[in-house]
Amino acid sequence: MKHHSLQEAASVSLSLLDLTNLKDDCNERDVEDLLARAHTPYGTPAAICIWPRFVSLARQILGDDHLIRIATVVNFPSGDLSLSTVEEETEQAIRDGADEIDLVIPYKKLKAGNEWAVSEMIRAIRFLCREPVTLKVILETGELADAGLIRKAARLAIDEGADFIKTSTGKVSVNATLEAADIMLGVIREAERPVGFKPAGGVSSVQDAQLYLSLAETVMGEGWVTPATFRFGASGLLNDIEGVLAGKQSAVSGDSY
Repeated sequence: MKHHSLQEAASVSLSLLDLTNLKDDCNERDVEDLLARAHTPYGTPAAICIWPRFVSLARQILGDDHLIRIATVVNFPSGDLSLSTVEEETEQAIRDGADEIDLVIPYKKLKAGNEWAVSEMIRAIRFLCREPVTLKVILETGELADAGLIRKAARLAIDEGADFIKTSTGKVSVNATLEAADIMLGVIREAERPVGFKPAGGVSSVQDAQLYLSLAETVMGEGWVTPATFRFGASGLLNDIEGVLAGKQSAVSGDSY
């Protein structure tokens, strides 16, 4: 499907959205508000993405059979936690009802040349994320910066079983970029199994989203983009999606999460 119009892009983007609140001061009321926001007149996002401490609350509100999936983050945002701590975070999140785990790789170790630490962590968390739990691996491409390192991180993640590769935490100065997306999608195209892609941080308007959708279809082919293969990680994007679907112009591109 080619996303010719802004309204088409808005409708598709809603179905691909991981509606996110990972603010440092997020509280239970904010999570309740996020879940209320997720029920729009135009449909629901693919998932919400929240801190692990709120997963059980979200599961209690949504119930077991709701179409909105619950995503949470581990080793987030620094990528510096010990493997045992990240394993504990992951196990608890899954017990609490998480459907999807977004794991930050130890990207500083990768920059220092330690590929093994990255592979070991992804492999261990993949082992805990058994079907039907989805594992998304955050590369933190803005910190890796180098195209070769981004490519290497993407390949390591895919080799160790990632269901998705994700650009960013949204917590650093450079988050999702089209350049990083192009590199990551190229690695996905070369993979011998289906792998999804998630840009996060900086996708705040339907115009932004449209650029990533077009890039994904250019690299991966028409019809590749679905909620099983593509997500947007964003907090502010929903406002613009609703505005466009209500007949307003898209906001100017921005850089907030």
